Amino acid sequence: MAEKIKKARLNYGKTILIGFGFMSVQIAWIIYNAYVPLILKENETIQNLKWAGLAVGIIMVIDNIFGVVFQPLFGRISDRTHTRFGKRTPFLMIGIPLCALFFIFIPRIHIIGILMLDVIVFNFIMSTWRSPVVAMMPDFVPSELRSEGNAVINIMGGVGVVLGTVAGKIITFIMPKGTSEAVIRNNVFIFGAVIMIICLMVVVFLVKEPDNRISKAEIITREAEFKKDKAKKEGKGGLKSTGLSKGELKSLIFMLVALFFNSNATDSIQTYFTTFAKYELDFTESNASLIIALFAAATAIGAIPAGKLGRRFGRKRTIMSGWAGVLALFLLYAGTKLQFLLYVAIVCGGALIAFVTINTLPLVLEIGGPDRLGTFTGYYYTATFSASIVGPVLVGGMFDVTKKFTADGNTNYWSLFIYAPVCFALAMLCMTQVKHGETQTISDEVIEEIAQDD
Repeated sequence: MAEKIKKARLNYGKTILIGFGFMSVQIAWIIYNAYVPLILKENETIQNLKWAGLAVGIIMVIDNIFGVVFQPLFGRISDRTHTRFGKRTPFLMIGIPLCALFFIFIPRIHIIGILMLDVIVFNFIMSTWRSPVVAMMPDFVPSELRSEGNAVINIMGGVGVVLGTVAGKIITFIMPKGTSEAVIRNNVFIFGAVIMIICLMVVVFLVKEPDNRISKAEIITREAEFKKDKAKKEGKGGLKSTGLSKGELKSLIFMLVALFFNSNATDSIQTYFTTFAKYELDFTESNASLIIALFAAATAIGAIPAGKLGRRFGRKRTIMSGWAGVLALFLLYAGTKLQFLLYVAIVCGGALIAFVTINTLPLVLEIGGPDRLGTFTGYYYTATFSASIVGPVLVGGMFDVTKKFTADGNTNYWSLFIYAPVCFALAMLCMTQVKHGETQTISDEVIEEIAQDD
């Protein structure tokens, strides 16, 4: 067996082709998060609302709410799907074209009711095929090679991020000089939709899932086995039933709250930075989205050093240093408003955030121990997803409040660089109460596989 694993090699060509599915997800969300807050802010109906910022924040968390509710559901449905096209591809064949269609109309609709309907339907359909597309790689790659395969998939996702962030620049270059931002924006969404369809064609025609149709008798047998297995695995839920000591439970709770504040800060920056840069710094929409790409790229580059530092100096110390660094950089930029410090804060801040994200999941899993990996992975993602839902709403409300403290009655988007540091500071405060999770009894390979699978 060991000899067999040793000889196993990842099929890079096949894995890259599978990665086109994840690329379609990433390009859609990058464009959506960069432009939709601006589209909503410029809508006349929303402009007339007293709490316009709060309304935008609520709309911007629809994707996260749908992600929490529907993605696991459709992931499970795809596990039990049997067609001539396989179990994942049918979801892509239906979902991607519909998403591309609704995506194109988002910047073109000005009636708020119809726009909301379009946004809701788009987000729902996205949630029906995101889990199936992520699950395709583990279907084709054996477990011992999935960490390597996940790296390839993330690179392909990175290509989608880059294409989404430079879409505005590409369209600006193609269009005649003097073309309005509204026209450029419309074409950016068309560009994203076209790339999504191209990615779908690559997956359908070049990956080709095997025909997995089964007889009715087999379906009944498998359903019975699934229910029996599920009943065995299901246990009592809730933090009080974790079986942890009082100290371990305290560490877990404070760690989860710290994760909530951390995700609150990072998600709010990614959601509202384009709006901040346009209205406070007079950046074009395309230039503003490029800066967010720098943040994402810096986080990716900082991942490997973050893991090494966590092993050498301890996870908690590495996490705290990451928060301390990004807190100082953001406050320095907000206090001075010097242009060059923006790039320093974004690039260095992105790398420092990697210190946090790379070491927090292992710490949470270590508290739970090797026998409860699934349960504690669930706790981890509950904390981060909750922040993705709450954060943009809180920030939107904060923007509305700032109008009362400005001379001209306009929104002060600089408050974003106060809000984020406050969240990082609260995360650090919670982290001081975390006393467990350092001893490494769970291998890096297991942690990487769990992160990939979830």
